[in-house]
Amino acid sequence: MKVYNTLTRQKEDFVPLEPGKVKMYVCGPTVYNYIHIGNARPFIIFDVVRRYLEYKGYDVNYVQNYTDIDDKIIQRAIEEQLTTDEIASKYIKEVEHDTACLGVNPATHHPKATEEMDGIIAMIQALIDKGVAYVVNGTVYFESNKFSGYGKLSKKNIEDLESGKRVAVEDDKKNPTDFVLWKPKKDNEPYWESPWSQGRPGWHIECSAMAKRYLGDHIDIHAGGTDLVFPHHENEIAQSECANGVEFAKYWLHNGFINVNNEKMSKSKGNFFTVRDIAEKIPYDVIRFFIVSAHYRSPINFSEMLMDAAGRSLERIKTGYSRLEELIEMMKENACQSEDLSTEEKKVIDDFIRQFERAMDDDFNTSDAVSTLFDMVKYINTEMESASNLLFIENFNECFVRLCDILGVSYKREQVILDEEIEAMIEKRQEARKNKDFALADQIRDELQEQGIVLEDTREGVRFKRV
Repeated sequence: MKVYNTLTRQKEDFVPLEPGKVKMYVCGPTVYNYIHIGNARPFIIFDVVRRYLEYKGYDVNYVQNYTDIDDKIIQRAIEEQLTTDEIASKYIKEVEHDTACLGVNPATHHPKATEEMDGIIAMIQALIDKGVAYVVNGTVYFESNKFSGYGKLSKKNIEDLESGKRVAVEDDKKNPTDFVLWKPKKDNEPYWESPWSQGRPGWHIECSAMAKRYLGDHIDIHAGGTDLVFPHHENEIAQSECANGVEFAKYWLHNGFINVNNEKMSKSKGNFFTVRDIAEKIPYDVIRFFIVSAHYRSPINFSEMLMDAAGRSLERIKTGYSRLEELIEMMKENACQSEDLSTEEKKVIDDFIRQFERAMDDDFNTSDAVSTLFDMVKYINTEMESASNLLFIENFNECFVRLCDILGVSYKREQVILDEEIEAMIEKRQEARKNKDFALADQIRDELQEQGIVLEDTREGVRFKRV
């Protein structure tokens, strides 16, 4: 298996640090709003990477953090008249809802920056003790020119970076490229005690400290969006390698941007879409399929036309699966089953598996992997009718499901509850509440929620909406 390493700008053989195990860190969102379509891509793509590594037999320790203290969170707290903890908790739940609907499996660990202060402060102190960080009026800076490898990920030259910045912007810095590890509190801001000031950490140090705690000093994969290469990941490397004395991450994986109607997504351009906005018109499984249909490093363009095309393509896969199930039921009725697969039948299945693995082993090429699914659907439509062995169809079906699951691609059609059925269940729930049978009322509410139906109790009565 080969992966493209941003650090070396080439594909390399994937050889984990420890046989059979993979330590993987993916930068998560700052939780002050619903996730947008650009946020969704790393969630989905690196979920697929993890699934495939697990399929290959690796035990994956997958860490994805939440940045739950930040200027944007503080501003949102002021706007909504809530505490920063309340804002973070609110939007973490919303992130969890959207990612679950997108078929993203929970990480092994989802650390929050505010719960990792001891480790963050300890790492900053280690950097000060090693002479690569300094304190000015309660602010702690990392001194970038003390790390000889600064710029090795982004391929930026430190002299060019310094000449392109104005030192006067922050007079306390020794160098323009020095960055904040800890900053003092401002009025009415949350803060934590530290040896330098009452304050909070800089963004970059949070990820370094969390990666160290949950994965160790040296990890296999660090991943995130291309926009994080500089300065975030560059700064992570500098502070982690200075603090720990070893290489931070062996492989760096970065997904490409998502443009909207061929333009960079921006609130000022009016083309900024949250996943929740999109899901009101387009099913979550189509959003995921759209994203995995492109190679993760390629920029992709989001538009309604392309999403409609993705929906039609996903429908082909679901139709193929439905046809397999129909054939299995028909064959069961006719009891047409051999004791084993023929050489040709085994070859058919093995060839599809090899084709899929060949794509995924080439830097997780999900685009070609999806093409394998379409080839399997074509085989179902043209060849499977003449199959006479139930065991072959069942094994083909298991293979099809397994490969779909690696990509997190939906192959089943969801059963849609009609509005009349929902109204009947709501009426039954209201009757249960009137009879003080709250267990039944809760059961009905939960059943509806599992089907994507949320109930809202209003003054005018109970309403429902699909999510």
